[in-house]
Formats: sequence, C-alpha cells, structure tokens
Amino acid sequence: MWIWMALASAVLLGLYDVAKKTALKHNGTYWILFVSTALCSLMLLPFITAGTLPDHLRLMFKAVLVTTSWVSGMIALQLLPITTVSTFKASRPVFVVLFSVLLFGERPSPMQWIGIAAVLIALWLLSLSSSREGLSFKGNKGFWAMAVSVLTGVASAMWDKHIMPGMQPLFVQSWTNIYITLLLGAVILIRSLHGHKEKLRLHWTLPVIAVLITGADMLYFFALKQDGAMLSVISLVRRASVIITFALGALVFKERRIAQKAGVLALMLAGLVLLVVFSI
Repeated sequence: MWIWMALASAVLLGLYDVAKKTALKHNGTYWILFVSTALCSLMLLPFITAGTLPDHLRLMFKAVLVTTSWVSGMIALQLLPITTVSTFKASRPVFVVLFSVLLFGERPSPMQWIGIAAVLIALWLLSLSSSREGLSFKGNKGFWAMAVSVLTGVASAMWDKHIMPGMQPLFVQSWTNIYITLLLGAVILIRSLHGHKEKLRLHWTLPVIAVLITGADMLYFFALKQDGAMLSVISLVRRASVIITFALGALVFKERRIAQKAGVLALMLAGLVLLVVFSI
C-alpha cells in the first residue's frame, strides 16, 4: 500500500511544482510560501493534537530544515527553467538512498538496485543536458540556491525517518506546518524592516498550491509510517513528479530541449518502474 501512496504523492508534487512556477508571475517567493503554508496549517487544524516538549523540539528542527529547503528552492525556480530545477531536485533521492542504506540499514533488492542505477545514470545525463543550455555552476546563484535546497531536503528526509516511528503522521504534518508558517512570517518581517517589501496579490494559485502540497505530504507521511516502507524507495518514486513538470514545462512555459530531456527521462522512469514493481 505504501508504494501506491508514494506514487499518488508524486503526481501531486508534479502539479505543485507547476503551480508554484505559475504563482511566481503574481507574487514574490516569500509570500507564496507563507500564504500556502498558512493555508495548509488551517486545513490541518481539525487534526491537531497535543504532544510532548521533546516532540515539538524535533518538529521545530524539521521546520527549520524544510523552510530553508523551500526558500532556496523557490529562489532557484525564479532563476532557472522549471525543467532544470526538476533535474536537480531529482538528485535528492540519490543522497536519501545512500544515507538510508548507511544510517538506517535499508537493503534494496537486486532489482531495486538496478532501478536505482538507472535513475543515477539518467540524472547524470540530465545534468549534461542542462550544461548544454549554457547554464554553469560558476557565478550562477540559481544553482547554488538549488544545492542548498537539495542538501536541506535530504536532511529533512533523514529526520523524517528518524522521528516517524514515535509519532503519528498528522501530528507531524500539522505542527510542522504551523512552525514553518511562523518562521516564514519572521523572514518576511525581517526583510520588510530591511526594505525588501513584496506586495501580496490574492490569486487562485495560492490555495491550489496549499491543497496540492498538503495532499502530497499527507500521503508521504502515511506511506513512511507503514510497516516495511523504505525511505530510499519512497524518495525515488516521488521523483516521478518530473513527468508532470517536464510535460507541463513544455506545454505551458515553452521551455527548451524538452525532446532531448524526455529521452533521458524515459530511462529514469524505467528505473522507477523497477522500484515500484519490486516493492509491491
């Protein structure tokens, strides 16, 4: 059951990325993150429960990791094509796989390892494709922002694996969103005091983003909570979201080199199919 939850989460994540890209045409990065997370918190209020101080401290730490990953990821999305951002986001599960094996003793089957290898090769080919677009790491703030987003995202996933055995999914999701909202509010306040003011424009993309990320995260936490669930596999399967972002990146945003990237994406998807089939 957990593998199907991961797949459903991937679909919602793909739509979420496209909605974020669209929202950037109407609002600044920080307002998008703040409003959408605040709406997530409101939607989860009926499920909120009390917890111990240590549990809340763990979730506060997670909120710091997630906030850092989201803010830097949104900055990268402003500076880079959505297809390129999707490429680098797809590298995050590779590190998650590595640390899941080293730190948590997960042991993928031989066929699952073949799937992991296929995804790794696809990621390398996609990085070559991005470099041919004239994008380089040197002096490109978008790439550095994406690197920070990936690293903190990996740390957050590792933290999820560590804390989930002793917590309920909705407890983790509801309180984490509340703490993220508070952190983002503080960031906006500090920026405004330093003259970085952004206007908030109400737009239909904001509640859409909130609904999509709430659903995607809920499926992820419930999948991770189930017996036998492997974080290494879940993280890779969730990167199937690139199907949505690549397809809509071509149709909506008219981005370049889609055909070439789609060929490499097919290799990545072949690896994901192996992971799904041999996880059922």
